[in-house]
Amino acid sequence: MEQISTPHRSTKGRATNMRIATMLLAGLLASPVLAQEPLRVKVSLVSVTFSVRDARGALQENLTKDDFNIFEDAVPQNIALFARSADIPLTLGLIVDISGSQDHFSKQHQHDLEVFLKDVLGSKDRVFLICFGNHVRLASDFTNDPSQILAGIRGCEHRPGDFPELGPKEERELGTAFYDSIYYSVTEKLAGAENGRRALLLFSDGEDNSSSHDMMTTIESSQSENVPVFAIRYTEKEHGKLTARNKYGISVMGRIAKETGGAEFDAEAMDPHSYFRLIEEELRSSYEVGYYPTSPAADDSFRKIVVHPKQTGLTVRSKTGYFPR
Repeated sequence: MEQISTPHRSTKGRATNMRIATMLLAGLLASPVLAQEPLRVKVSLVSVTFSVRDARGALQENLTKDDFNIFEDAVPQNIALFARSADIPLTLGLIVDISGSQDHFSKQHQHDLEVFLKDVLGSKDRVFLICFGNHVRLASDFTNDPSQILAGIRGCEHRPGDFPELGPKEERELGTAFYDSIYYSVTEKLAGAENGRRALLLFSDGEDNSSSHDMMTTIESSQSENVPVFAIRYTEKEHGKLTARNKYGISVMGRIAKETGGAEFDAEAMDPHSYFRLIEEELRSSYEVGYYPTSPAADDSFRKIVVHPKQTGLTVRSKTGYFPR
């Protein structure tokens, strides 16, 4: 290679190299493999489930494909699939925080679960119950039996160690595994579930200090499985005022709910019959769109999704995006 750049190289040598390069280039251009081999790119259908309400908060259930535009990273997408569901069965995870910061709310948790089981649970629905402090426990596997769920929450309050643990065995002393409770509920219980609409209902204050997963990994797991998280917040204030920990937990629960297409509710400020009714409406009556992204490369960057209603005055609730895999 050094001889190519030397000033003493002969004109004949340079001409010979030029002829060789020309012959190689001509051979490459004439190669049937390179000229005819098509470019193959794997493109996966992106699915987005969402609900729509008008300015008064009323659910809109009779919209069509033509009523929406969908964008990924601000680029318009062609809708390949559109479906509207009504009165569909639910496959839900109930996640109850039994850590020390929630001791004050243990009876309220049980009462609110009873309201849910009476007001929402239908004959075709299936639910499981997770309790978590420093460990994530499966208090009741999928069931349609309210008594089994209530027995699970009562057992968790007194004998949490009697129930199997989700996720790998972790050495944890005290603490609250808030993020892990969501992550393992999605990956070990809801991933791949086919029966109806899937979602998580989370009863907590949003504080975490012993999880092996962080907030963004938790959000990503829910987004990838189209599992919205409905966060029901129980915050114990000090002398009637929010602490820094309270404020952090509030922001975490709000962020997770928004990013996954769910909603957050303050259990102190709202009646459980009211927020469970809103949650049930959104889950049983929803829309789903599917599209093949115009930029299909899986480069691990976050793709922002916007479902835009053409009619003014409508609000869409959906996940905010996804990470391609």
